[in-house]
Amino acid sequence: MTLCLKIGEVATRSGLPVKTIRYYADLQLLDSAMGRSPNGYRIFTADVFNRLAFIKRAQSLGLSLQEIGEILGIHDQGTLPCGVVKQRLIEKVNHINSQISELVTLKAELQGILSGWQDFPTPDSSRPTICPNLQP
Repeated sequence: MTLCLKIGEVATRSGLPVKTIRYYADLQLLDSAMGRSPNGYRIFTADVFNRLAFIKRAQSLGLSLQEIGEILGIHDQGTLPCGVVKQRLIEKVNHINSQISELVTLKAELQGILSGWQDFPTPDSSRPTICPNLQP
């Protein structure tokens, strides 16, 4: 016998708000294969907890809900999506490396500005400016 759970029960057991579960279901990230109860409640099987755990973990690693949906779609077709997950994580690492590089450059620029900072600079009347310290 398959366990049938209403959305409120899923929320309580998963620790996620009903609104979030409803949103995931609307995005078709959750399979409510059981459909709806006669009262119109969404009905889920216990498999929903595995999917919610995957969604939360994938989000914590920086994957978007769209990416997660693509991965779950592959899984739902009966294939393990580990290769796709690996590729997405490699892309995230590359993006983070790019961001780190940009931040290192920005940090050096900020330190350069601050090293020559004057709290009360003499205004240059030939070049009106808001803060002479920030002039290129």
